[in-house]
Amino acid sequence: MSPAPKIGVAVFLLKDNKILLGRRLSSNIGTHTYALPGGHLEFGESFEECAAREVMEETGLEIKNIEMLTTTNNVLSDTAHVIIIYMRALLSDPHQTPQNVEPDKCEGWNWYDLNNLPEPTFGPLRAMLQGGLNPFHVHN
Repeated sequence: MSPAPKIGVAVFLLKDNKILLGRRLSSNIGTHTYALPGGHLEFGESFEECAAREVMEETGLEIKNIEMLTTTNNVLSDTAHVIIIYMRALLSDPHQTPQNVEPDKCEGWNWYDLNNLPEPTFGPLRAMLQGGLNPFHVHN
């Protein structure tokens, strides 16, 4: 039997035309790449609840104005298939500083300009941004 796709929620946390990225250390997917905070959707959770929980668990930050941006379908290998729900959010308090709450999973969190992202960026994230997604753009 084939493994089922996993559902992940990733959060574009926006601040001063920058996004928050961390370099993954231990992960089945994207090890040693820079990625958005996020993780697996838990049973019964809304996308917004998952986004707030994962950002808090990974960075210690409280977020608000959480909204869905887009979804991607990523078959990364013979055994890794992940549906990623991309959300966008703002800091509840703009003076909060990200903490590296899970140092076994991440090297640390930093703010990066969207036009000057660190490499290697997580493949699906890089492809989506190169394809024209701008997390700062507001749709009317």
